[in-house]
Amino acid sequence: MSVSESEPAPDPEIKTIEELYDYLYKGLQLEHATLPPYLTALYSLRPGTNSDARHVIRVVAVEEMLHLTLVANVLNAVGGKPDLTKPGFVPNYPTRLPCGPDYFDVHLRPFSREALDTFLKIEKPPEPAAEEDRFVPMDWAALGLTSDGAPPPPEKMAELEESGTVFGLVPGDPTRRFSSIGEFYEEIIRGINHLEDQARQAGTTIFTGDPARQVTPEYFYSGGGDVIEVTGRDTAVAALTLVAEQGEGLHGGIYDSQDELAHYYRFQQLEKGRYYQKGDKPNDPTGPLLHVDWDAAYPVKPDIKLTDLSRDPEVRAAAEEFNQFYATFLTNINLAYNGQPDLLLKAVWEMFRVRDSMNRLIRNPLTGHPGKNAGPTFEI
Repeated sequence: MSVSESEPAPDPEIKTIEELYDYLYKGLQLEHATLPPYLTALYSLRPGTNSDARHVIRVVAVEEMLHLTLVANVLNAVGGKPDLTKPGFVPNYPTRLPCGPDYFDVHLRPFSREALDTFLKIEKPPEPAAEEDRFVPMDWAALGLTSDGAPPPPEKMAELEESGTVFGLVPGDPTRRFSSIGEFYEEIIRGINHLEDQARQAGTTIFTGDPARQVTPEYFYSGGGDVIEVTGRDTAVAALTLVAEQGEGLHGGIYDSQDELAHYYRFQQLEKGRYYQKGDKPNDPTGPLLHVDWDAAYPVKPDIKLTDLSRDPEVRAAAEEFNQFYATFLTNINLAYNGQPDLLLKAVWEMFRVRDSMNRLIRNPLTGHPGKNAGPTFEI
């Protein structure tokens, strides 16, 4: 972030271990929330086309699985319990990013300029000039949830969040959201440091989790960075820092600490039609040209629901089968994060087996929706 290192550290938002658990759960929601949009765009690409776009989106999707695992490792290390099967964990698309900026919706869309624009907004590096700029107010009126812009009452808020209508609010203060994903993780790191400092003064530690619940590198291979086993403060900070920098770049640069191009700049190559190369500065790639065929994607109906498939019973059955498959996929990941890490190897492989299930949907024109094809609904 751009706040001066010489300025006194502000009070952390996270002051209890329970609040830390809440933030880390939102981190799990956040990392997962990007997967359905990325996978929908990836598998909407027509066979034999857009090899550059296919590679970029696939690499980012695998790294989002790495991020999900790193956040789970931190949560387990501090004595929490990852749960990817709670009601509302999978958002109701279109949605807003958990805890992040709310000036844009995240849709399930085929590969397109609009989809790419959303991906760039998701991964955009932070730009706060001062501490107060790290947060942005929630615009409830823009969400159509109130007429006066005031937040709904707490009981309505809980109902909206569980249903996925409102998704991943800032724990303890639903009136604000972080200006970027990086700022969200910066807040978690502050909270970890604050709580661990307090614990050490009392002769204890917040890192009380069972080491057997850690996912270690032998259980996750993606080529997109290594899983970090979280055993204490230093490894927790390293894990969360890697999550943020793989998305946005390190210290304002285009690469992360493992010298891999950050997600934002991977996607920007598709926008600019040119690869980044060593020595390039942000927003100015000078490498080889790359070609994007924006018309070479199946026209999946955006944010499709099962109700849109009522006139196509066979397609609807395939969509319901996909949703069950995806629920099983999340269940296996959840088991991996709760003491059966060997299941993660299978789950990562299965994430790309969903292609076959998606293809049965994406290649089918919809009855009653001229020019639109079916697609996965992710109604879990």
